[in-house]
Amino acid sequence: MYPILKVENLIKKYGNKIVLSGISFELYPSDILGIIGPNGAGKSTLLYVLLGVVSPDSGKIYYFGEDFLKNRNQILYKVSFASQYISLPYSLTIEENLKVFAHLYEILEVDKKIDELLNLFRLFNKKKTLTRTLSSGEMMRLNLARAFLNDPAILLLDEPTAGLDPEYIKYIRDLFKEFSQKRKLSIILTSHQLGELEKIITKVLLLKEGKTLAYGDLTELFQKFRVSTLEELYFKVFV
Repeated sequence: MYPILKVENLIKKYGNKIVLSGISFELYPSDILGIIGPNGAGKSTLLYVLLGVVSPDSGKIYYFGEDFLKNRNQILYKVSFASQYISLPYSLTIEENLKVFAHLYEILEVDKKIDELLNLFRLFNKKKTLTRTLSSGEMMRLNLARAFLNDPAILLLDEPTAGLDPEYIKYIRDLFKEFSQKRKLSIILTSHQLGELEKIITKVLLLKEGKTLAYGDLTELFQKFRVSTLEELYFKVFV
């Protein structure tokens, strides 16, 4: 089985500051990779590089065996992203926001697709609601619905459960696991909620000051560092 994403020796600098220093990892179908580290570790920067929003100074990124730099537009039709930091047009309704992005992705049967996602993320009764009136949790769920519009093969998530109630966190977590197992969806996510993260991820990338401190399968890293929880691993590596 070939990796669906292969990252080789990524380096990113801002002036004299090295934000990413030789980052390498692989992602396979159904993998759920958690990127973990303290603030300023380079987690968000890495996601932005993987999306092509930020250009690396050196290194290679291959999606589906293809060079990302040479095939960016084609590849991004199969990749999606959601973050608590993304703002959607406040003057549009939930339904209108999704229709804008559905048009960009050239989605067929737009109304049917949107209704399916609104039901999935429990927003159907608010489809005519203006985005400006949404709570932070509802905005995050709308961002997640938007991210699933193009049926991505790879989903990048920055703090995907931010602002969500415990009930919705469990629901979203189970939803990600189901999509990963049944649809072979691969997910990369950052989160400070280590207890929740541990329940979903299969792989871990530990970053500090842009450097990889550890990378591998969750169970293997637990054995290597002689810990039994992700929180214990975090404190053993970073503190």
